[in-house]
Amino acid sequence: MGIGDFIKKQFVDVLQWNEDGDGVLAWRYPMQDFEIQYGAKLTVRESQMAVFVNEGKVADVFGPGLHTLNTSTLPVLTNLQNWDKLFESPFKSDVYFFSTRLQLGRKWGTPQPVTLRDKDFGMVRLRAFGMYSYKLADPRKFFTEISGTRDVYTVDDLEMQLRNLVVSTMSSTLGSSAVPFLDMAGNLGVMSDAMKGAMAPVFERYGVALDNFAVESVSLPEELQKALDTRISIGMAGNMATFTQYQAANSLPLAAQNEGGLTGVGASLGAGLAMGQVMSDALRSATSPATPGAPAPDAPEVKLARLKSLLDGGLITQTDYDAAKADVLKQITG
Repeated sequence: MGIGDFIKKQFVDVLQWNEDGDGVLAWRYPMQDFEIQYGAKLTVRESQMAVFVNEGKVADVFGPGLHTLNTSTLPVLTNLQNWDKLFESPFKSDVYFFSTRLQLGRKWGTPQPVTLRDKDFGMVRLRAFGMYSYKLADPRKFFTEISGTRDVYTVDDLEMQLRNLVVSTMSSTLGSSAVPFLDMAGNLGVMSDAMKGAMAPVFERYGVALDNFAVESVSLPEELQKALDTRISIGMAGNMATFTQYQAANSLPLAAQNEGGLTGVGASLGAGLAMGQVMSDALRSATSPATPGAPAPDAPEVKLARLKSLLDGGLITQTDYDAAKADVLKQITG
């Protein structure tokens, strides 16, 4: 090498990463046409780790602190660079910084319903949603399995892969848990713990530590929810007369929302009057003294009807309704 070429060379004396904002998990120090000076300083801040890669292989990993790059701190590179023979010259190596901060508030959900076997309904298709948090724990594994030689690797890059892991693990965990759908709303905490235990080893394989996992809601697709509501309504009725009364009373809020009031429901005044008569009879039956064979005020079907009225009136949320309904359904299904 001529003296002119040597003068043109650029040397790095300090290696550090000042993280700009959130969302970056791995950042490659720009090393094009640069060499690292022997004895240079490496600054690794708290919530960071640094990895030296020589000829495509991970050579050394550094935790938080101020490190002087020499034969004592780079034992693997010592033999590669002939430093053991006192050839303490600048060296070429790729340096990657990794963020080990906790990544909070990551959302997960099933893009498509997951089909599971259920003891009450046979086969059901479920949707589930929730939140999880994680942090990068082993940069060597993460570099080898995930990020590779990219200049920048972000949280968003990792998101899709982790989400797929969550959904596949959730399907197998729920499928083997034997928890019926009617009991799921009251056991979200238990489900969350079970799924966290199942997924932690899967995340660990990629150098990622799962910190927290929560199942926030489990629901049926809309068409199955309608079928379940119909089944509940029929079970509440006990006989067709009671079911007819329930349907008529339940249609009152819908009729009131239509333009023109109750008369707007029918195609003509006669139809409106006829429907009004049916509703009037239903209300009269509901407010009249109890007759033999009528459901008791604290019967499950009566409770469900009240819950549905509260939901339709906007007095309770869908989550409150689902949880309360699951408790009442246990009384019906046993």
